[in-house]
Amino acid sequence: MAEPKTYGILAEFATTSSLYHGCEKIRDAGFKDWDAHAPFPVHGLEKAMGLPRSKLPWVVFASAMIGAAGGMTLQWWVATIAYPLVISAKPLFSWPAFIPVTFELSILFGSLGALFGMFHFNKLPRWHHPLFNSERFVQKASDDGFFVSIEATDAKYKGPETQAWLRSIGAVHVELVLEDDE
Repeated sequence: MAEPKTYGILAEFATTSSLYHGCEKIRDAGFKDWDAHAPFPVHGLEKAMGLPRSKLPWVVFASAMIGAAGGMTLQWWVATIAYPLVISAKPLFSWPAFIPVTFELSILFGSLGALFGMFHFNKLPRWHHPLFNSERFVQKASDDGFFVSIEATDAKYKGPETQAWLRSIGAVHVELVLEDDE
């Protein structure tokens, strides 16, 4: 039987303040493949982690514009090319009548862009994350635990040295997390 592969290191911090300052130190040390986990939003944590602004608003905007353009184009094509009917001497392309459908399609496509963009940026669906192999993480992550996980794929990851360094920056518990046996 093969030895289980190491996913990374999981460090628990006692308070939101120690988590915040720990994230700043991890960011300043140059780690790239890591994440912070808290049971509730911690104000400013994304800044402490050095995260860039999300690209999701641009995906939503582009999706909404595609929906609006598609809705207007479809209605124009139907009214002027496919079924050109003159009713009450109105022009074939009477754009004010097409605004409700155009608006609704921009909302539909924008919301679908938000959904699928979020899936893509969050690398979902992932049926089981290796952090769920840690009993401590499972018990405390959604209740009162503040964690940082550093992946073994990070260039700065050094195993026992990284564990000792995490303890020195304020982690109260540090453990090695293994991948699934699958």
